[in-house]
Amino acid sequence: MKRIVSLLLALCLALSLVGCALSSSDSAAEDEVEAVDEVETVDEVDAVDEVSESAGEDETADSANVNVMVLNGTTGFGMAKLITDAANGDAALSYTFSVETDASNITAALISGTCDIAALPTNAASTIYNKTEGGVQLLALNTLGVLYLVVNGEVMTIDSLSDLEGMTVYAPAQNPTYIFEALCEAAGVSVTVDNTYAQPADLRTALAAGEVDIAVLPEPMVTIACSANESLVVALDITEEWDAVYPAGSLVQGCVVARTEFIEENPEAIAAFLEEYEASIAYLSEDASAAAQLVEESGVFTSAAVAEKAIPNCNVCFIIGEEMKTAMSGYLEILFELFPDSIGGALPGDDFYYLG
Repeated sequence: MKRIVSLLLALCLALSLVGCALSSSDSAAEDEVEAVDEVETVDEVDAVDEVSESAGEDETADSANVNVMVLNGTTGFGMAKLITDAANGDAALSYTFSVETDASNITAALISGTCDIAALPTNAASTIYNKTEGGVQLLALNTLGVLYLVVNGEVMTIDSLSDLEGMTVYAPAQNPTYIFEALCEAAGVSVTVDNTYAQPADLRTALAAGEVDIAVLPEPMVTIACSANESLVVALDITEEWDAVYPAGSLVQGCVVARTEFIEENPEAIAAFLEEYEASIAYLSEDASAAAQLVEESGVFTSAAVAEKAIPNCNVCFIIGEEMKTAMSGYLEILFELFPDSIGGALPGDDFYYLG
């Protein structure tokens, strides 16, 4: 009997030991599963973080794309080389360029935020600044005076502004008219300015056809008109006349602006753009013939031959910093005194000028 009891006790003890072993094994297995889960969880988080970082980098790269709008004609000449470089993948930044024939399209795009940087007339830049309450800043001046008084040499001879006393002179609307009227006002000459041909191209056509005998025209329209009609001659360089009555160098007609928000968020991109833009403008004087080809190919102007002839008279420039501020503020003060609405009704504040 005692032997049977002993056997039963031994059997129970064995079963107990097996149960403990199984329990220990299950616990270890659970620990291993938990450890694996932890490793997989960490790896997954790291992977997600890497994907997120990568997506963030891609998103940053996308946001680095710079949308640039350029007004065709002289104001856009200096951008031609940069447009070409960007198309060939040789630019430092990723650009999307749009060449416009109507400055109002550029104004609307700057206000809506679909354009980051734009080349446009100087008075338009001031108007946008005032309309957006500081929403744009002036980066650089790109064109000085580009206006000329052209007459039919078979009909009249004009040697000075005083010869225009009492005459009617045709001029495109907006900036050319403001400039010419301000010049005549300062010179004490009374003239009537006719805006029948509001667009430079329309006035150029009328002048070349002999429908108009005296007009203020910008380059390259002057070159086109004179090539089409041998009777036409350049009587006065408006820039020279301006410098005789106003501070020299204060006639600035074209510029480049950027949205203030874009500047604040992309200071390195702005610095890179200005460096590339300066080189693009310099290319015009380094090789006018090759540059003229790029002007045509980029869509900035329709004829390389005309562009090449016009470039020496276009006064394309690259002026930044304090020199830019001095010239632009002086010009705007003149317009504001005579035609306040032409610059948006008020002089821009110091924050209008991007000084780097």
